[in-house]
Amino acid sequence: MKRTLALLAFLLTATPAFADGFADAQAAYDKHDYDTAKKLAEPLANAGDAKAMTMMGMIFRKGLGQLPDFDIAMNWFTKGAAAGDTDSILQLGVAQLDGSMGGVNYPAGEKLVRDAAEKGNAAAQFNLGVLNSGAYNNPPNWDEAAKWFTTSANQGNRDGMYYLGLLYMRGNGVEKNPVTGASWIGKAAAQGNSDAALDYGVLVFQGVGVKKDEKIGTQWLLVAAQKGNPIAQNRVARIYAFGGGGITPDPVSAMMWNTLAKRGGRNDAELDSQLAALTPQQLAEAKLRADAFKPQ
Repeated sequence: MKRTLALLAFLLTATPAFADGFADAQAAYDKHDYDTAKKLAEPLANAGDAKAMTMMGMIFRKGLGQLPDFDIAMNWFTKGAAAGDTDSILQLGVAQLDGSMGGVNYPAGEKLVRDAAEKGNAAAQFNLGVLNSGAYNNPPNWDEAAKWFTTSANQGNRDGMYYLGLLYMRGNGVEKNPVTGASWIGKAAAQGNSDAALDYGVLVFQGVGVKKDEKIGTQWLLVAAQKGNPIAQNRVARIYAFGGGGITPDPVSAMMWNTLAKRGGRNDAELDSQLAALTPQQLAEAKLRADAFKPQ
């Protein structure tokens, strides 16, 4: 739990949750069938559907099913924002903050994110919490960060839940309360946040803010590892190497997870030494399994 509440660009560019009104387009988008999503959303967007405008913006911004086109994306987001869609307002703010407009314009970006947040957008509320947590070398305003993470979390935003949990664990902007912190982190983990699954696994494994249960803690670490979190993969590799948490030592599984963790930038010299005695056949099997791994 040593990670800081700094700006996370991938969170700032999170895909918005589209509302009802064009269910078929949304269903196709959610299934990663972007060609169909575009065909269904484009006429709706041209007819003035604000959510369809935002979807078109995301398709062109991220290059989903086609080459990205930033100018077209910004045009759709501008139209969506003018039509009152807060996801488009948020994306315009993101574009000012991530440098894609030719440089970072923090005042303009913060204003847009705040506008979307104040209009009730949970993702924008989360991002406004991030902006008040020391991002862009700003002095942290933990009271303000806690306010927006709480608002976002109460709307069910899993990232808001996770960051709010971290604040309670550390006592930043709220009274330190490991039980409340663990509860929010657990909720975020259950919603699919891999960092939360990692941290919750550690909390349960160690019995911090929640009843200690090494077996259940290990299962949460496995959830995070299977989602591709390299820190969790390293911890799981260690459990397979040394045993514990209901897992019998398994050097091949340990090497598989160690290999994946390394590919994610998490090196572990001690673990490398522990696994140095594997046979060529075991190493080949571990590599085969690592190569076949696909994050859930």
